[in-house]
Amino acid sequence: MAQLRIALAQVNPTVGDLEGNAGLIVEWSRRAADAGAHLVAFPEMALTGYPVEDLALRTSFVEASQRALERLARRLADEGLGDLPVITGYLDRRTVGLPVRSSRSGQPAGAPLDAAAWLHGGEVLVRSAKHHLPNYGVFDEYRIFVRGDRLPVVRVHGVDVATVICEDLWQDGGPVSVTGGSGAGLLLAVNASPYERDKDDVRLDLCAERAREAGCALAYVNMVGGQDELVFDGDSVIVGPDGALLARAPKFTEHLLVADLALPAAGSPAEPGRTPVDAPDGTTITIDRHVLSPGTLPAYPVEPQAVAEPLDDLAEVYAALVLGTRDYVRKNGFRSVVLGLSGGIDSALVATIASDAIGPENVHAVLLPSRYSSEGSVVDAEDLVKRQGLNSRIVPIADMVEAFEKHLDLHGLADENLQARIRANVWMALSNEHGHLVLTGGNKSELATGYSTLYGDSAGGFGPIKDVFKLTVWELARWRNTQAGVVSPFLHPFAQEPIPEAIIVKEPSAELRPGQRDRDTLPEYTVLDPLLTDYVERDMGRDALVAAGHDPSLVERTIRLVDLAEYKRRQYPPGPKITPKNFGRDRRLPITNAWRERT
Repeated sequence: MAQLRIALAQVNPTVGDLEGNAGLIVEWSRRAADAGAHLVAFPEMALTGYPVEDLALRTSFVEASQRALERLARRLADEGLGDLPVITGYLDRRTVGLPVRSSRSGQPAGAPLDAAAWLHGGEVLVRSAKHHLPNYGVFDEYRIFVRGDRLPVVRVHGVDVATVICEDLWQDGGPVSVTGGSGAGLLLAVNASPYERDKDDVRLDLCAERAREAGCALAYVNMVGGQDELVFDGDSVIVGPDGALLARAPKFTEHLLVADLALPAAGSPAEPGRTPVDAPDGTTITIDRHVLSPGTLPAYPVEPQAVAEPLDDLAEVYAALVLGTRDYVRKNGFRSVVLGLSGGIDSALVATIASDAIGPENVHAVLLPSRYSSEGSVVDAEDLVKRQGLNSRIVPIADMVEAFEKHLDLHGLADENLQARIRANVWMALSNEHGHLVLTGGNKSELATGYSTLYGDSAGGFGPIKDVFKLTVWELARWRNTQAGVVSPFLHPFAQEPIPEAIIVKEPSAELRPGQRDRDTLPEYTVLDPLLTDYVERDMGRDALVAAGHDPSLVERTIRLVDLAEYKRRQYPPGPKITPKNFGRDRRLPITNAWRERT
């Protein structure tokens, strides 16, 4: 057996910031070197950020990524890190076998590659690319990438280390399937795997399965941070050849996971070269061997392995919402946010997430009472402002509504929506005047059923609870109150419960007409949310929903509400994805759609 100290750099890059991301790689490589690591691995496309989407089809961006990789290799050497093997993801293109500028006759223009490279001694030692290109859920990589066909196997201190990229773990065949026959002592997977609830257990089981299949230890490094709708949770892990968990990084925070591993020393002489091998999926994978250091290291004292404690379900959901909001604000150049604070549960949770994400001093709440606002709503909103230390102002809208009513004869729903749109005008005006990002307070139950006003309460730049059902909104509010005084990367240390109990127990209402309640228009959320989960996230049709125990009349009503509201959702701002299927990249339905579920 040979010893190897590896470092997994769970970092938070920014899409398109090639220089900033290169600096991040250098900084964390230095930390790895200081920790005595013998190699350090970074996530998938760490140099470019991920996902790059159609930037991959821009020749200028691909070439900029290629140049940035070469500069990074030289910079690492110039800064005394040239002896440390650095593995990072980046954007490349295939230049052999495909015309670079081909429009698709089966291939995307430019033949882009979701690539990974080993950097050492000031040079790019080896390049490879993702073989399996996901084309489901939030992914459409088959449209923008061509697949790779290599399995790099690099000998480091007498251990053969194979490298694969993200989806190559999730699918059968391809590079992982030939790793066992390559004699690798360690399988290194670089990833940008986005968060959704309960995915960590699935990932760990997958890593264990692939380690047993390859017959070697597996190191899985994942990205962390928010990118538009996606949140990457980190949770990097190392498992043994038997699938046993050896080390684990914390979730939702940058971290360097360092582990001392006892790995099988390479049995064959160190001979660089390429060997094509037939994979079980019918493709041919070329094993690309390189040698950095053929001999094993003298024995050295090992450090204890670190296994981070997992977060409970609500804690990880809340952390995902905070990180997604924080990074959307930060990476898009905002310093502050503004939101309407109604005294209801949704805006209360959004304000609290914002405070935890960027600090309460950077959150501006606007109270916009109308003639239908209850006194309790204003009082409760002011109580929340005081508890959290938010910036706030009161802008009554009654006179503005009356000014419109002098010129427009509006009734019923049109009059109600007018109030919501006037409120949106106020916070959008404050955004323009002061440079705040407007946060939108709609939850997934409302988005699903269209229970919102287009260009009213749906207006804004980011929706922190867009993918959170109403019942979960209440659960998160109660959970957050139990964490008062707790210090963590996701929680501001409020001295008292940040959300007044009166807001949590209050019956939800839009307060756009006298005595209005949500349940006048929608079913009880205890009934509605499970039905929405089955229809929206599980794609169950009418008959399947009824067979699952949902009331037939409610099923038909809910399907109609959801289907008719597609045009509203298309115009809603992005928000962090936490469920298996969000409204956005995950779910793409036509607006003009005559299909209706029928008996």
